[in-house]
Amino acid sequence: MIGGRSNSKKRKVVVTSAKYYGLQSFLQPGCPIAPSGPFRDSVRVFLEECCQMEDYNVEGMAIWCTFLFHENRGFVLPLYTIEECVQNSVQPLCDHCRCSGWSHHFVSKRKYHFIIPIDNEWNKPIDTGVLDLQTHILHGLIHSNGFGHLLCINGIEGGSSFVYGREVMDLWDRICTTLHSREISIVDTSKKRQMDLRLLYGVSYGHTWFGRWDYKFCHGSFGVTKKQYEQALKTLSSLELDMIIRNMNNRSIKKLIGRYRELSDTHLVTIRDLFRFMLNLKFQSLQTKNDVVSHSKTRSNKKEKHVVRCRKFPNMAAKLDSRWHVRRLEDVANVVVNALKEKKTMIRQEVRDTARLHIGDTGLIDFVLKSMNNVIVGGYVVRRAVNSTTGVLEYSLKECKQDEELTDRVDSVVSESDVYKDVVYLYQHVLLDSDSETVEFAVRTVLDSKNFTKEWPFNDDDEFLRFVCRVIPLTTAESRKSSSGELVVVPLHATIRELKEACEKAMRDTYCVMEKLKVTEIVEVEGLDEEEVIFGALESGSEIRVSGFEVDLESASDLKYEGGADNWVVKCQCGARDDDGERMVACDLCEVWQHTRCSGIGDREVVPPLFMCYRCCESIDDSNSPDEQVDGIEWMMVTDHIDLFAS
Repeated sequence: MIGGRSNSKKRKVVVTSAKYYGLQSFLQPGCPIAPSGPFRDSVRVFLEECCQMEDYNVEGMAIWCTFLFHENRGFVLPLYTIEECVQNSVQPLCDHCRCSGWSHHFVSKRKYHFIIPIDNEWNKPIDTGVLDLQTHILHGLIHSNGFGHLLCINGIEGGSSFVYGREVMDLWDRICTTLHSREISIVDTSKKRQMDLRLLYGVSYGHTWFGRWDYKFCHGSFGVTKKQYEQALKTLSSLELDMIIRNMNNRSIKKLIGRYRELSDTHLVTIRDLFRFMLNLKFQSLQTKNDVVSHSKTRSNKKEKHVVRCRKFPNMAAKLDSRWHVRRLEDVANVVVNALKEKKTMIRQEVRDTARLHIGDTGLIDFVLKSMNNVIVGGYVVRRAVNSTTGVLEYSLKECKQDEELTDRVDSVVSESDVYKDVVYLYQHVLLDSDSETVEFAVRTVLDSKNFTKEWPFNDDDEFLRFVCRVIPLTTAESRKSSSGELVVVPLHATIRELKEACEKAMRDTYCVMEKLKVTEIVEVEGLDEEEVIFGALESGSEIRVSGFEVDLESASDLKYEGGADNWVVKCQCGARDDDGERMVACDLCEVWQHTRCSGIGDREVVPPLFMCYRCCESIDDSNSPDEQVDGIEWMMVTDHIDLFAS
């Protein structure tokens, strides 16, 4: 798939030195590296060991390339790593940090961009403007302090013809884990067929699509808190289907719910049960659509006889939308088959309990059991059916003969497009167009929750000592909250003097304002001899405070905080006290920022050329006569075609 480069930029390609790795195995533990240091050091190991430097640059930024081949489908794609030096960058400050609540972070010296271009760009050189595109299969940014942002991901449904979104997310997660990222943020605005996935997946599974990789609620827009977000999901997911049927005068809703209840092996009680079943059915439709042999393209209410070929479990598992590796799914399937060899037929709970003796992850077991029907595992066919007498789901086993075909009489065949059409219909009428104020408020709360982060736990299980170092005092005039601190790693036998040197080196290497820092003291071991070993004096994993001088916070340089030099104030009536990425306007009197939506200005309306917030309006109301108050309000709402603020 990767061919020669375009002639628009000359380069020498040394094939023997190119780095090739399996897409699914790359950066699995120890493959091919296992760095132990913080991100700023681990990324250098990564560039040296896993990447080949390109012989050109873009806008002065160095570029490295790693080739990844898909083990099952054979194609090869490029993973580019671009090092952006902040001091030479046209955009040194990070708007993503500002919207993630990290405005107080010191500006890191370097940003590392991990990019997989869209398919038709694989054979072309990286070009100007690459950092601004939203069409990449993957674009992740990590600052040299280990904090970063997943900026875009586009799989099969986002424009790629080769790679699935879950495969890209698995790769990104391994990059972050192996290189010891500290925290990664994402603004989840992903959609599918006009449905916001953070709402659909939130109601269905209790988390967003990214929640499968442990991305959790960070902060909501318009003052939404974590407690409000969780309560909103609870309210929506617990909507009872019987109540929906009674309260909605919609025969299509009643018919649709009844149809999927008939298809389900278990009783569907809530909207969460229904959405989960439908989404799972959609994946099953994808897996079996080529196995159902039917010459008729028309849909009929009559029962039809279809020939269903048994699927080989390894092939089916490779196509499942799963966060687990295919090998783990196969391990569970083999355990299930071994259990069925003894009894031939077992109820679901018996199979589950037996599997738990060998597999500790019950979520993994449940996922596999849902997909085991008419599948071939090691020469056996696993069937699943509801016992007509007991009503309990049973699994059975029989030996599989070569080229055997099993026929089943099925009541209806639901295609992928049918399921999606029905999901969209329910999503629109039950969630978005609900007459219930409670449902409407809960939906708005979930949709106003876009910011999610994943934080990596502190790794302290090897022969090194790790500390989070903070420099104090920064300046007597400094009013911002303290920065996040920097990770410092030293050997077990390191002395206090060596820890000071390590802190100094880490700060100088990471932050622009710390470039000339000289550490004089570590507060927690103040008074101890510098040659004393720190093991026993300080507990690994703890936070340490160092004092020093030459911290450049007084100069006119803008490279201090990611939020910029201006100490602007956000104070909106919704409760927001920081920039959340939503459209805002500043009061012309008090200069305090607030949301346009909360100020009565629609998203498509231009901002008034002169704007006064509700606090200043109230202040004028208190001091003016009634006639003057009206004039003041009219003045506040004067508008023209000038948009003073664009989000």
